[in-house]
Formats: sequence, C-alpha cells, structure tokens
Amino acid sequence: MDAPSQIRLFPIRGCIMLPGEALPLNVFEPRYLNMVDDAMAGDRFIGIIQPAGGSPERPDLQPVGTAGRIVSHRETEDGRYLIVLQGVARFRVADEMEMRTPYRVARADYADFETDLGPAIQPSAPERERFMALLKRFFEQTGIEADWPSIENAPVGAITDRVSMAAPFDPPAKQALLEAPDTLARSRVLSGMMAAMVEDAGPGAPH
Repeated sequence: MDAPSQIRLFPIRGCIMLPGEALPLNVFEPRYLNMVDDAMAGDRFIGIIQPAGGSPERPDLQPVGTAGRIVSHRETEDGRYLIVLQGVARFRVADEMEMRTPYRVARADYADFETDLGPAIQPSAPERERFMALLKRFFEQTGIEADWPSIENAPVGAITDRVSMAAPFDPPAKQALLEAPDTLARSRVLSGMMAAMVEDAGPGAPH
C-alpha cells in the first residue's frame, strides 16, 4: 500500500469516503486550496475525516478517516478546485504534527484496517436477499432514485459502501459505518440503520 504515513487532513462534517469509492469535492476555502496544491505537487493524497465538535476553526477530530488519492483535478474560472478523490485505505490518527501549513497534518496508522486491501467478504444468498429487499424499501421511503438492474447485479459490498457514503444519515451514524471492521459488518450496520428509518417512517409515510 502506498498511502503515506503523514497525511493532509480535510475535515468535513457528515462526509465519509470508503476504500475503492470515488468522492467528488468542490474546494474553495483558501487553506484547502493550498492543501490541494501541495498534494498535487507531492503524493496526491488527502485524508477525509469528520470533525467531532470543538472550535469551527480547529475542531476536534474523529479518530478514523480515509486516505484518498486525487484522480481528477480541475480549476474553475472563479478559482475553485473540482477534484475527485479515490479512497485507498482507512487510517487511525496516531497524532497530529506541528506544521507551518494552514491545514492540519496527521501521522496515519493503517494497522487496524488491513481488510481494506483484500477482497470484500460477501453475505450468504439469504442475507443478500434480505438486504436487497430492505434497501428497496429504504430507497422508496427516502425518495432515492436507483438503477435497480445495475444494483441487482452489483456485489453487496459495493452497494453498501456507496449507500453508506450517499444516504442521509447523521454524522455519528456515518462514522459508525466508516469504522465497521469490514464490508460485511458494514452491510449489517447499514441494514440496522435502514430498518430503523423505514420503521420510524411507518407504513403511511409519504414516499
């Protein structure tokens, strides 16, 4: 794995990135424009991590984020950067480094997330069937449009990761999904969250 031991941090509330998935970002704040410049001039890596309260200028951080490589970069006429990150591996923040950069940098520890580098563990056929039925109900309740022929042919791990990133869960729920040990565990956590939302909406709730 070529993810760096020292990683630039981009704290975004309510946003997670999972290994293998793409995350498009619209970057406009000066310190993060500087961060993207430095990443492009170096290893192209940025760490996506959620804030955990504290000062808006320098919030506390969640303990786990994801290292992603910039795979697409475009500058707009008004000076923003439109980038796409490809998730590589999750990391635990070992400690923050004292840097002169306007953005924060951490020492990243990947030891707890070796499963990110291997094939995804897939559920049994009955578990997949239950997951897909629940997913359909969840999409109907939340008004999410889906390409069902494509979804039905996709591995549950890929579906799980994309729904985990895109679905309207709150930041603590997103963090729980991020920190699940592997894709199979994440699909089970996601199933619990979807079931709770479907049940809370009730049978008479509008779709």
